[in-house]
Amino acid sequence: QVQVTESGGGLVQAGDSLTLSCVASARTFSNNGVGWFRRAPGKDREFVAGISWNGGAIDYGDSVKGRFTISRDRVKNIVYLQMNNLKAEDTAVYYCAVNRRATASTSSNGYQYWGQGTQVTVSS
Repeated sequence: QVQVTESGGGLVQAGDSLTLSCVASARTFSNNGVGWFRRAPGKDREFVAGISWNGGAIDYGDSVKGRFTISRDRVKNIVYLQMNNLKAEDTAVYYCAVNRRATASTSSNGYQYWGQGTQVTVSS
């Protein structure tokens, strides 16, 4: 079983930046596609960003394009989500998801392993 752990959430003000990190216990984590999703209160889970095993393919949800950046350090085995110009509507629990395969997907069905989530709260 692969353990996925997110960190870096917190309470910030609108316009601030925050960086989330995702690590996984899989020995092959550097070869897995990784996605970030979020769920706001009363809303469905939403795709935020995804990155393929080598960073060659990256995708973003429409609501975060131009503000969020996903990246990965394959040596340290960490995937980051840099969030800039945060808005109140970005408030949600953010989840990291790992695909057994090398690709990333915009669908939650494309991932087999999920973290417990980290809360991001943006005050306006």
